[in-house]
Amino acid sequence: MTDPRVPTPIDADVIFYFDPVCPFAWITSRWFEKVRAQRGYTVDYRFISLRQLNAHIDYDTHFPPEYEEGHNAGLRMLRLAAAVRDAAGRAAMGDLYAALSTTVFDVPRGGDDVAEAGRRAALGTPDHVAPILQALGHDPALADALYDESWDAIVQAETDEALARTGKDVGTPIISFQPPDGPSFFGPVISRIPSDEEAVELWDAAVTLARFPGFAEMKRSLRERPQLRSFGVEPGETGAEEDWHGGSRRQKK
Repeated sequence: MTDPRVPTPIDADVIFYFDPVCPFAWITSRWFEKVRAQRGYTVDYRFISLRQLNAHIDYDTHFPPEYEEGHNAGLRMLRLAAAVRDAAGRAAMGDLYAALSTTVFDVPRGGDDVAEAGRRAALGTPDHVAPILQALGHDPALADALYDESWDAIVQAETDEALARTGKDVGTPIISFQPPDGPSFFGPVISRIPSDEEAVELWDAAVTLARFPGFAEMKRSLRERPQLRSFGVEPGETGAEEDWHGGSRRQKK
């Protein structure tokens, strides 16, 4: 097992910190992959856990009912990712992240609330990840890492690393531009995947802002519902505008 206390050498143009259950991280990563294909960037996908970020939060007070279970599932999948990385190397992370989050987001919502709750409850379980491991050519026994808390130190170390780059009042994703000395920011948070042409334009605008030494934040809480099938929004549709706070849809006005 990798020792989380040992700094990992950085050999990438971009570090992308992800939690596989964050819809905005997923959309931003699909945007970045379009940019990477056109610009030839190298990327190091690293971990940031929403469950660890919110360890001090009372979930019943601050989040919708399903969030705690979802964040726990995300932590289990990050344990799995840490085990796969330890066995197969850092290059395995992009495909694993894509495979995990595709099964979270690129699927229809359950037919009713009960069916949707059942779908979500299965995330981050052996039945969920075993086919993914098999399809990617990894040892199915790595699924044991889902419930192995010894991997939490590695996930926590990279979560702390991400926060050291941005400050603590952030969420996911976090992107580091030209690490280790370039700037790092939470976001950009987008609700739809841009076209190939838009992707590069948006990236250049984000990098321009990020590189200005005095830039800190540009934000609004009104967002489209993410253009994801699991949110009931099909590709090409525009989701309803909602007011989000602290990474979740507001529960109170």
